[in-house]
Amino acid sequence: MFRLALVALLAFTPTMSKAAEPKLLTWPDLTGRPQPKPDATIDYGADHLQKVDVWLPAGGRHGKKKHPTVLMVHGGCWTTSIADRSLMNWIADDLRRDGIAVWNIDYRGIDRTGGGYPGTFLDTAAAADALRTNATHFHLDTKHIVAVGHSAGGHLALWLAARANLPRNSPLHTSKPIAIAHVISLGGLPDLEATAASPDNGCGTEVIARLVGVPSPTRSDVYADTSVPRLLPLGVPQDLVNGREDSIIPIRLGTGYEEQAKKAGDRATLHIVPNTGHVELVAPETAAWSEAKRLIRAALKIKSAAKR
Repeated sequence: MFRLALVALLAFTPTMSKAAEPKLLTWPDLTGRPQPKPDATIDYGADHLQKVDVWLPAGGRHGKKKHPTVLMVHGGCWTTSIADRSLMNWIADDLRRDGIAVWNIDYRGIDRTGGGYPGTFLDTAAAADALRTNATHFHLDTKHIVAVGHSAGGHLALWLAARANLPRNSPLHTSKPIAIAHVISLGGLPDLEATAASPDNGCGTEVIARLVGVPSPTRSDVYADTSVPRLLPLGVPQDLVNGREDSIIPIRLGTGYEEQAKKAGDRATLHIVPNTGHVELVAPETAAWSEAKRLIRAALKIKSAAKR
């Protein structure tokens, strides 16, 4: 399922020019591994990308106690030809092994019919809301959902938590979005305006224009319902995990958003992990994922790891 465009692969693969620099993971280091599989896949629409993979801890849907649940959003520059939900399979499996269920969503990227604005956002919202309608069947706890997103998925995870703040005249507005209790962004791009003004970000700047749509007389501000800082405060805790050596997401995009969120009154914390690039954030053996999982467990109020 995972697809990485050649151009993107070349752009996203870290290169070490100095002997003193740490050896970072490349995408093939991750995607070349045997890939774990989900327990179930559900459709939330007719398109082949409108799907969610469900990862269930031991006992599956038959236990008496509801599973603590992570809503997971993949990245890939909002572009399907770069990545789909299977990029998150390794960390989804790691959470499943630790007793945490994962609702791993997919969506149509900007390079797919129906993607871009408003489709990419509507897909993300529909996939998230489908968790509520399927929770009983899979025995999922929806009272304290933790949203976890990587890269572009970090933006979408935060945006999901901001849906209650969407302008009422927005095509993206809905009256009862699923409630997100905590967001953990892994190398995310929450501020679309800052991303569009940053040629050194690994997604490029032109991708943002394709994501947010073209200004019109009825929608002159294309960031009002798409860029997370415009929707602050979110009213939920937010943790941002960024790699110090990440060449895809400049650290200032994390520090800049943290400052905006705190100024708006939100509880936001940036965690910078040394010797870490972009791939390490979704590789289960790394210090970055260890930190992310610690934050996930704390957010879910899970005191000790389940035995493997």
